[in-house]
Formats: sequence, structure tokens, C-alpha cells
Amino acid sequence: MTIRILICDDSALARKQIANTLPQGWTNQIQFANNGTEALDLLRVQGADVLFLDLNMPVLDGYGVLEAIKLQDLPVITVVVSGDIQPLARQRVKTLGAIGFIKKPINSDELMQLLSQYGLNPLHTGAQPIRREALPTLTLSLQDYLQEMANIAMGQASNLLARLLNVFIQQPIPKVAMIARSELSMAISAVEGNSHYSAVCQGFVGAGVSGEALLLFSDSSIEAMARLLHYDEPGTTAPDMEILMDMSSILFGAFLQGLGDQLDIHFGLDQPSILGQHQQLEALLEHHRQQPEQLLCIEIPYELEQQHISCNLLVLLTEDSVTRLEQRLSYLTE
Repeated sequence: MTIRILICDDSALARKQIANTLPQGWTNQIQFANNGTEALDLLRVQGADVLFLDLNMPVLDGYGVLEAIKLQDLPVITVVVSGDIQPLARQRVKTLGAIGFIKKPINSDELMQLLSQYGLNPLHTGAQPIRREALPTLTLSLQDYLQEMANIAMGQASNLLARLLNVFIQQPIPKVAMIARSELSMAISAVEGNSHYSAVCQGFVGAGVSGEALLLFSDSSIEAMARLLHYDEPGTTAPDMEILMDMSSILFGAFLQGLGDQLDIHFGLDQPSILGQHQQLEALLEHHRQQPEQLLCIEIPYELEQQHISCNLLVLLTEDSVTRLEQRLSYLTE
């Protein structure tokens, strides 16, 4: 019996990981899609029996794919594989028809348990074994690895914040790029020129990898965040600084732990400090302008659904850390 498999994820690393985790008793008939639009085109023209679907993708995300599958009654069994592990994300995909949700990085035992529940255990289907050599060979850059790792770490940080605040956090696609320190303000997304921001930074180091985490919070979001943190209750007041520290503590700690777990690195953290408050972006980042060194920048612009709250998390890795990271990833992926 042939089981036709479609893997849809914008990350080449994630596609490779899912393909390598599939049961040995399954067919080697595997197709790949980089985004939801490509996946729907393949489903309409060629079809598939099982779809492994990411949620956080450009062009058309996983929610859009699930809605289209349901609306068009496309015959496919869908398993969501995502770094977005918020409770509401799990609920939404089940409502839209996915048979299950598996968090990234995908676990083979969890996958087998889910497939067995739906009669897709390869021991029972008679499918031919996968030929691993038939899978495409991928050459991945440091940015490719870090983008997927950042996606998983972002999901862990969002899950913690979502549970604490009882909200849903929109998951952006992390951006990873080498930039000059002087170009940092120009590289940050969704920043309005006349807006004012406050910023918290915290240094970190571990296994020769070092840098700083930076949280930029728009002044327009402070009041709304105070309500979510219950600082607006009678008799309760909190300065903006306390709100900034609370947010940075949640996001920095969870993100760096998630990133460190994947790299097998324990990051030690410095004390957080306020870079500045109620200033334009260029003024907050002035201390970076004076240094010629390049940075490996991971940027995550967070948005809280229906809350009019946004902030930018930046993880800035030193130029010296790049070589260490490449060595680390080479060791981990052997």
C-alpha cells in the first residue's frame, strides 16, 4: 500500500527533520511545499493521504490551509507540526479539522502514537519502506538553522506569556541576518518613525557564545499591557519600568532557554537594565552606532491578538559567536 505524504513548512530544516522522523515502514512518495499556497496546489492537482503542516509560514499560513481544506472538502489527513504551542493554537487547529498537534522539534514516538490512533501504523498498512537515500540532500546555512531554532524558542516564550496573560500571541516569522551595529535601527521591522519606545537589555553568555537580548516596547502599548498585568486595579500602580522588567523577564528567560536547549548550551544571564524610556529608536540604540562590529541578529516582532500591543525582541549575537555556533551545529548534526 502506498501512502502519499506532503510536508508543508517554510523551513528547509523542518522539512528535513519531519521526513527523517517518518516511520521506516512508510512509502518513499514524499512531496514538499514551502508555504500554504504551494501545499493547496499540490493537494488539488496530485492529492495526498497525509499532510504534515506548519502553522507559521509566509504567503499562506497553516490556519489558512486548514480552512481551505475544510471549505473545499479536500481528502487529506492533516497533522500539524508547529513551534507555536499556545493552548489556543492547539484548539484552533483541532476545530479546523487537524487530527493532531505535535510540537517542534518533532518526536518520533509521539508521531507513531498519533498515527496508530488513526490506523496509519506502517506495521498494519503494508506500506513499502522509505528509502532514506531518496530524500533530497540539503545544504543548510547557519541562518537556516537559527531561524528554525528561533521559531521553536519563540513558541515556548509565547506559550508562557499567553498562559500568564490569557491572550493569543500572533507568531511572526523570525528574521535572522548579519548586520552592522550601525544599521540596527534600520533593520528593525514595524517601527514607526515618530513613535517613542522604551528598551530593556540583558547580556548572556555560554560555551563561547555571547550577546545581548533587547526588548523594544512602544509607549502606545504600555497602558494596555498594564491592564493585562492587572496593574490598573484599584489601589495598584506600577511605573513603566516595572512593566518593562516583567515583560523582559518572561520573554528573555523563555526564549534563551529554548534556544540553549536546542544548542545544548546553558546561557548565564546578566542583570537586565533599562536602556532608556520614551525615546525614539535611534536614541535608544545610540550605543551600538559607535562600534564597527557586525552582529548576528534574530528579530521577533510580537503582537498580542486584539490587544493593540506590540514589541520587538532582538537577540544580538557577537561576531565572534558565529564561528562557535557553526562549530556547535556541526557537532550536533553529525
